[in-house]
Amino acid sequence: MKLDPRTKLYMILIVSAVVMMSATTPFLWAVRIIMTLIPIILLVIEKKYTSAFGFTFLYTAALVMTFCFLSESSSSFFKTFVTGYSGIVVQFMPCLITAWYVVRTTKIDEFMSAMQKMHVPDGIAISLAVVMRFFPTIKEEYSAISDAMKMRGIALGGGNAGKMIEYRMIPLLFSCVNIGDELSAAAITRGLGGKVKRTSVEELKLRVSDWLLITAFTAAAVVFVLFKYFL
Repeated sequence: MKLDPRTKLYMILIVSAVVMMSATTPFLWAVRIIMTLIPIILLVIEKKYTSAFGFTFLYTAALVMTFCFLSESSSSFFKTFVTGYSGIVVQFMPCLITAWYVVRTTKIDEFMSAMQKMHVPDGIAISLAVVMRFFPTIKEEYSAISDAMKMRGIALGGGNAGKMIEYRMIPLLFSCVNIGDELSAAAITRGLGGKVKRTSVEELKLRVSDWLLITAFTAAAVVFVLFKYFL
C-alpha cells in the first residue's frame, strides 16, 4: 500500500494528539487500541514482520501488566513500579509505532516533495529529512560495530562488560558525529536549500487509501474527544 507522505504525517499528528489525552473508559481504550493496530497492520502490509511482531508483543504485554496490576489492591513497590512503567509504555507506544512506520516506509524524495507541496520552509524540511535518515543509519552502524566486537570476543559475558561499553559505545558516538556531517553534506550536494525550486520524479497524489485513512483517523480523534469531554 503506497501512501502519500502527507497522510503519514497526518497519522502522526492525530496519534500524538490522542496519546496526550488519558483513556478513562473501556470504550476510549478500545479507540486507542484500534488506532495503534492500524500502523501495525500497515507494517505487516509493507512486510516489516519483525517490527510488527515486536511492537505487538511489547504493547500487548504492557496492556496486560497495566490492567492486571491496576485491578489488584496490593501496593507493593514492585507492582507500583511495573504499573507505572507499563502505563508509560501504553501511553506513548502508539506514537512510537506510527513514527517508526513513517520512517521505515518513506523515501527522502517523497518526503521532500510532500514538504514542498505543504510549503514547509526548507530549513525545517531539510532538518526533518536528515533526522529521518539518521536513526536508520545509526541502527545499521551499531549492527556493524556489534558484529566486529563479536568477532573479537567482546560481549556481555565473560567479564567483558566494561570493554563492551568502551569498544561499542565510543565508536558509535564518533559514528554519530560523522554520519550527521555526511548526511548534511549529501543534502547540500542534492541541492536542498538552494534558491531554485526543487523538482522531483516522485508524483504525489492522494489516493483512495489515503482518504480512507485520513477519514478513519479523523473520526477516531473526534469520537475520542466527544466521549471524553462531552458525553
